[in-house]
Amino acid sequence: MEYEDTTHKSIGCAYKVYNQLGFGFIESVYQKSMVIELSKTSLKVEEEKALKAHYDDIVVGNFSVDLFVEDEIIVELKSVQNLAKEHEVQLVNYLNGLKKEIGLLINFGPSGVEVKRKFRKTISRQDQQD
Repeated sequence: MEYEDTTHKSIGCAYKVYNQLGFGFIESVYQKSMVIELSKTSLKVEEEKALKAHYDDIVVGNFSVDLFVEDEIIVELKSVQNLAKEHEVQLVNYLNGLKKEIGLLINFGPSGVEVKRKFRKTISRQDQQD
C-alpha cells in the first residue's frame, strides 16, 4: 500500500505523544503535539487545514480537518473515553467528500492510543442500481 509508511509514522507519533502526555488533555493539546512529532519525521503536516467537500464535482461545503499529512491523509484526533461509530462515519464522510483515499482516527483515551484506519468508500455500479 502506498500510504503505509506515512500512516505507520503518523501512528508512531501518536504513541510518542501519548507516552509523554497521557490521557486527559483537550484535543488541541494533542493536535499541537502531533504537529511537533510529525515535523520531526519530515512529514508535511498542516493543522486545521481548510478543505472543500464536493458533491457531483461541485463544492458543497467548507470545513477543516485536524491534521492533513502529506497532502493525502486526513487525521482526526479525539480525546474521549471510547471512540463511537459516529467518529468513524465522520472520517469516512470527510474522505468521500474530499476524494481522499485514507484517513486515521486517533483517540488519546484513558487506556492508551486507539487507532482506526479508514478508507474512502467507492460506490460500485451495482450499489448505484440497488
